[in-house]
Formats: sequence, structure tokens, C-alpha cells
Amino acid sequence: MPTSPSSGAQEARLAVAARLREIMLDACLQGQELAALCGWNGAKTSRIINAKTAPSDKDIRAWCAACGADDQAEDLIAANRAVDSMYVEWRRLTRTGLRRLQESAVPLYERTRHFRAYSSRVVPGVLQTEAYATALLATVADFRRTPNDVTEAVAARLARSRVIRTGNHRFAILVEESVLYYRLGSVATMAEQLAYLLAVMSLPTVSLGVIPFTAVRSMWPVETFNIFDDAEAGMELLSAQVTVTTPSEVDLYARAFDRFKDFAVYGAQARSLISKAIDSLE
Repeated sequence: MPTSPSSGAQEARLAVAARLREIMLDACLQGQELAALCGWNGAKTSRIINAKTAPSDKDIRAWCAACGADDQAEDLIAANRAVDSMYVEWRRLTRTGLRRLQESAVPLYERTRHFRAYSSRVVPGVLQTEAYATALLATVADFRRTPNDVTEAVAARLARSRVIRTGNHRFAILVEESVLYYRLGSVATMAEQLAYLLAVMSLPTVSLGVIPFTAVRSMWPVETFNIFDDAEAGMELLSAQVTVTTPSEVDLYARAFDRFKDFAVYGAQARSLISKAIDSLE
């Protein structure tokens, strides 16, 4: 993974440029020939291939059409659009604190109809209680040395989470059993959080699955990720937030989610695992 937003964006630009060059060569075309077919000069083709100029959506469609590769245009357009936002360091996102970061995601949550989340580390944000969110965000603020606006950030996160009870949304959420035992905050905080998980399981909009320690796996635990409809997937790394919108990459996370859900347990079995975690607090 790149060490900075700029290096990450440049690598993504180079990847798009390299793919366009491969498409041109696969069509047995040279730069000048492709330029003639697209109706621009050869210098533009050279700048695009060398990642000196970012192609527009129109450029990519023309390029793929000239090469007989129209079926690859949409993936390339999505990758090209995502270049500057696909990898953003937390220090850039949280330089004014955590509240604005919570608020910035509200439009995405409100327009998403099918929300899928997998977590191997913490209770997903939309299911967090006030005390749990406070303990988590306080730890985040301290570790990342952000301005301390934890109270405001928690309020913003809880306001964002209202989507599980309003509007036309469906939430499919999977957590590793270990999430139930990672203690953030006091015993009372964890007990309240786990009890809240039992409560939200009854909501018709929420499907909550727990992947047991004992599950026979055909997929290893991976980084926590969210999928918003089939349009976007987001991951939270220690150093940065990663967003992918390329259809093939979003599909990769969707396939991982489908594997995880097959060895999760639901309903009474999930309740039993959560209740067992509550009992362990005592």
C-alpha cells in the first residue's frame, strides 16, 4: 500500500495508463494510428500513456472503441475517477478533528439502499452505542493525535446511524466472534453494547451474523470493509482510508462478503454467542 495520498494516486494513474497502453497494443495499433482513430494528435496519446495527462471519460470511451474494447471502458472510467480519493491518509481526513469525517459520510449512508459490512475488529459504526463510540473515538483521537472533538464526533456518528431505523435501507452485517470480546471502554460499556446488538437483531432492516471461532473457513479474516450498494467499497487501514469504485474491485469485496456470510450464524445461534460474551464480562 502506498505511503502517502500522492504516491497512491500516482500509482493509480500509472495503472490506468498502463491498461490503456495494453488495450492499444492488443488491438495492434501504434500511438499515431490510435490518435487518428480518436480524432486527436499523437502528442495527446503519448501524454495519456505516460500518465502526464489524465484522460476524460470521453477520451477513455473513444480509446476503447477505437481498439474494439468497449467492454473495458466502464471499469477504466471508474478507476480513473477514483484516483484522487482511493487512498487518503487519516491525518489529512482528521486534521480538524473527527466530527467532520462522520458528517461527510451522511449523504453516502442516506442514498445507500443495500449496506453490507464485515468487521474483524470493532462493532460496526451503525450499531455502536454512545458509550462504545465514545471509548472507540477517544482512542482514535489519542492515537492519531487529532483535535479533541470526540463528544461532537460521537453525536454525529449516532445521528448518521439513524438510517437503520428510517428510510428504505437494508443492512447485512457480519462480525467475527472476536469482536464481541475486544474490550473498548468499561465492563458496563461493553455489556450495554452487546445488549444493544441483541436488541437491533429484531429490526426488520437488520441482518446480523456472527462468525464463530469454530467456523470451518474457506476465507481468512480480512480488513474491516463496508459495501454501499454495488457502487463503492470502503476499508479502514491503520494509516489511511481506502475507497474503491471500480466495478471489478467492488465485486471482489462482494464475493468475500458472500463467503463470510456462509459460515456466520444467525438468529438464536448468534444470540447465544453474544449472550456468552456478555456472561464473560462477569
